[in-house]
Amino acid sequence: MSLRNDKNLSTPGTLSKHYLTHTGEKPYSCDQCGKEFTQSGALQNHKRIHTGEKPFQCDQCEKSFRSLDERKTHTRVHTGEKPYRCDVCDKAFSQSATLYAHKKIHTGEKPFSCDQCGKAFSSSKYLKSHMIVHTGEKLYSCDVCGKAFGHANSLKQHESIHTGEKPFECEQCGNLFRNKRLLSNHKQVHRDERPYKCDQCDKAFRRSEHLSNHYRTHTGEKPYSCDQCGKTFSTSFSYQLHRRTHTGERPYICNDCGKAFSQSLAQLTSHQLVHRSEKLFKCEECGQTFKWRNTLIRHQQHHTGGKQYECDQCGNKFWSAGELSSHKSVHSEERPHKCDRCDKAFKRPEHLNVHYRIHTGEKPYSCDQCGKTFRDSHGFQDHMRGHSGERPYSCDQCNKSFTFYASLYLHRRVHTGEKPFVCEECGHAFSQSGNLKKHMKRKHANQEKPYSCDICDKAFSQSA
Repeated sequence: MSLRNDKNLSTPGTLSKHYLTHTGEKPYSCDQCGKEFTQSGALQNHKRIHTGEKPFQCDQCEKSFRSLDERKTHTRVHTGEKPYRCDVCDKAFSQSATLYAHKKIHTGEKPFSCDQCGKAFSSSKYLKSHMIVHTGEKLYSCDVCGKAFGHANSLKQHESIHTGEKPFECEQCGNLFRNKRLLSNHKQVHRDERPYKCDQCDKAFRRSEHLSNHYRTHTGEKPYSCDQCGKTFSTSFSYQLHRRTHTGERPYICNDCGKAFSQSLAQLTSHQLVHRSEKLFKCEECGQTFKWRNTLIRHQQHHTGGKQYECDQCGNKFWSAGELSSHKSVHSEERPHKCDRCDKAFKRPEHLNVHYRIHTGEKPYSCDQCGKTFRDSHGFQDHMRGHSGERPYSCDQCNKSFTFYASLYLHRRVHTGEKPFVCEECGHAFSQSGNLKKHMKRKHANQEKPYSCDICDKAFSQSA
């Protein structure tokens, strides 16, 4: 058999290795799982899956990889380089393998079929992923928490929970995300697309799973049941959070000090401020620096024209599409989410869930520093800042920072001169309700009030 072709190979050794691509021979096998390879280098790279060794480190984000090729591909996340372009639709890709798989969309070719169910795939990678459905095999395990996955990509996404890495940035608002799917979902906020509508209350959602979760507020269905205490939940997210109260799982780990958190990545991010003293994000317009990208983005909107999102019902303007969306519920009198204990009604299902904890006494958010518990994540996050010293809310006029948004809101009145709290006795105005109360006690508590209202009997010291 002649194996000659047009390939020019510089050495006999290179030619010998190349011949293997034609003969199909794979002389190098893994002694742990039996997988075979045509080249010894490929076997060495494969063995690192079992050992966990990642000797190749990215010099921009310090992430480590098993092979040089993996690192080279990863660096394109930072550079944005996409050198491989489809000659049919002009779509560009960062990896040649991704382009190769993409081209099969145009040809319809699916040469790889499953020998168990007959399903066909455009690439061997997709077939291999599919086979896990039949075998249940989970080869990829997290070296931080030990959780196992059937796909390398699933492990990669999971690992970002521990590292906090968010390489995918929204070009409209600068928000960062762990994977492309979360970024794609987020982009709908800017387009304000809500294609999934509830047929019972006409509420619309950006994602089908959000509609499914919402629909349960009408049906009362709670399909997720805890096998340890019997408590039921309407969403898998609520169920997973609850499970951690039994298992003690804390998947969010600080790389600086090893401290672990159970509830959310936001807990970890808030804690990491303890280790970050410098301000990393600088405004190119005025030079002001900020600890958080979101604070910088909000500050920059003052240079670009302020609040861009306007309510079409009252004209109020907001910094983000999310704030506008929350505000619009003010105009709707509809409160479809009713509590079956006290008949109190809410506009949003998450508000009902938090309210319901008043009746059950549940406080799922626990501070691991002092043991204090909270009904909702907002109260918990505010409390955690007392320990971390975090002040994420900065005044864009004087750079003073605050632990709570409400404190910043009150502080802004120093600059605007706004004094909405007016004494009915003497007309003196104050920027805060507490200052008005102090004034009333000091100035008017013992004052004679001969003038009374004939409707409500409230008394005053002056007639005018």
